[in-house]
Amino acid sequence: MQVIKKQLQFTAVLVAVILFISSCSTVKKLPATVAGASRAKFVGTWTLTRVSYDGLIPGAVQSFFDQGAPENLNGSIWKLTNSGNGSYTSVNGSAQSIFWSYNNSNGAVFQFKKLYQGDSARKVQEGYQLIVASIDDTQMVLKSPVALGDKTAYVILSFNKTQ
Repeated sequence: MQVIKKQLQFTAVLVAVILFISSCSTVKKLPATVAGASRAKFVGTWTLTRVSYDGLIPGAVQSFFDQGAPENLNGSIWKLTNSGNGSYTSVNGSAQSIFWSYNNSNGAVFQFKKLYQGDSARKVQEGYQLIVASIDDTQMVLKSPVALGDKTAYVILSFNKTQ
């Protein structure tokens, strides 16, 4: 009887842990794969040429990457090195250092952390994840999920590779 009771307790704890872990997901739905995507495809200099929306009206998002409206990044230059270091520079000249990576373990995701003077990428715990909608040698489209009630809308960033 004691063995059965311990097995039931263990099973209950295991189920509770599994439910807790599965409820902590930040991105609910990711594409299965993106054809041709690899870390090497991201390396280079990219220009953000267009900001668009799926499920949102323009102007609905006022803070994007904690830097104002998404449209403020139009024309920004993103430099991504193979080491993971990078930066983006807005058209007004303000620059932001980042550390980026590509994760395809649960769909294709481009992720980055903002780095400030003296920061170590390992110590920075917060960052941004963007779904890779498409990427090839000349163009890239990233989608940033935005919770909208019980649905997910997207800010869509379209880039052209310049180098």
